[in-house]
Amino acid sequence: MGLLKKIDEHFEEYLLSAILSTAVVLIAVQVFMRYVLEASPSWTEELARYLFIWMVYIGISYGVKKQRHIKVDVIMLILSERAKKSIIIISNFLFIIFCLVIIQQGTAVAIKLLSFGQTSPALSIPMGYVYLASPIGLSLSIIRLIQNIILQIRELWALD
Repeated sequence: MGLLKKIDEHFEEYLLSAILSTAVVLIAVQVFMRYVLEASPSWTEELARYLFIWMVYIGISYGVKKQRHIKVDVIMLILSERAKKSIIIISNFLFIIFCLVIIQQGTAVAIKLLSFGQTSPALSIPMGYVYLASPIGLSLSIIRLIQNIILQIRELWALD
């Protein structure tokens, strides 16, 4: 049970750390080879760019988990605790609807690109894999939103 709890609490952190570390190493190799050896491989820049895209979408899930996504707090300052919790629950449900739309559209684009067989210029990997970042990242976000909704409902019941 401890391993599952650790994965639940730190999954995005581990994934983001690995992606960021890889991107930093790739960019450092690119810079070293370009300016010291005067011959830089094109694939390092391309892979770093794709890793950055994945990092953004996994980062959305991390922001949701930490409840740090963009919001307007002005209204929340004047509301009661019960009203605050209710608004948070409603906004999380609206965010889930947004995520579902993007997941559906992003999956359609990724599947289309995979069926076309389009590949990246330097790495020759299917571009559909790059475009799967949005459906996968926002699917993780939905999991975190559901966890937040459950937490908010429990806190709302505790106010009674």
